[in-house]
Amino acid sequence: MKRVFSPLLCGLAILCCAGVKAQEFKEHISKEFPVAAAKPGVLAIYNLNGPVRVEGYAGDKVVVEIDKVISADDSADLQTGRNEFKMGFDQKADSIVFYIAWPYDTRPHRWRNDEGWGNRRPEYDFQLSVVVKVPYAMNVVVSTVNRGDIVVQDVAGSLDINNVNGPITIRNAKGATKVRTINGDVTVNYLDVPSSASDYYTLNGELSVTYPASMSAICQFKSMNGSFYTDFSDVVVLPAQVEKNQERTGDGIRYKLNVAKQVKIGGGGKLFKFETMNGDIYVKKQS
Repeated sequence: MKRVFSPLLCGLAILCCAGVKAQEFKEHISKEFPVAAAKPGVLAIYNLNGPVRVEGYAGDKVVVEIDKVISADDSADLQTGRNEFKMGFDQKADSIVFYIAWPYDTRPHRWRNDEGWGNRRPEYDFQLSVVVKVPYAMNVVVSTVNRGDIVVQDVAGSLDINNVNGPITIRNAKGATKVRTINGDVTVNYLDVPSSASDYYTLNGELSVTYPASMSAICQFKSMNGSFYTDFSDVVVLPAQVEKNQERTGDGIRYKLNVAKQVKIGGGGKLFKFETMNGDIYVKKQS
């Protein structure tokens, strides 16, 4: 590996603890959604607690398998969870959306419930382990928050993947990619170079992205406590990109400079952005 820049490396650890629950209710749920083979559209999965796996296949249905676990300290709270917990499945002409509907609506910008719970937490816990098969060409949006990683494999469409406390792994991708996690590594490999700009981010973790040897792009990267490495040989270091943000204060106007380093690989072209705070960045060439 070729080391291009090497700031001081340090780490940040976040410890998450979960209480032990005395009683559990488990259920397996299976669903199928037909899609147009010529134009499969978008699948969006908005989980909260638990892992998500998405796998592309040569089919014309979205096949969803869910292992649901509801747990509580006593039987009354467990029964409340069994009665209250709800999932939503919405299918339109060009999209399928799976989400938690109660006790929280996990769709973007809908972190609330409609009956005035306010900030009161439910007295039960829940976790969903989600496994989905989709047609190869489908565009996929996935998010989860706690207790699980996200794995997407053999999907050729565009990818928008978000985690908070867990890693993200993408295998055999082809489409434009936006991937983000807070605490976890991001690992991606491509069968084809994405046709448009892509973004990769983790706050506390390593970024490792592997492209075909024919890749030509501008790679922009930022890491406060990490380094950038690549084994592509045709690399040119470009001038740093400086972004000036203006902010008004009581004393006048304050300017904040945001500096990102760039390298050109091959002939350049599309922009791939990489950012970490505590972790190294690896841009690798397929062997």
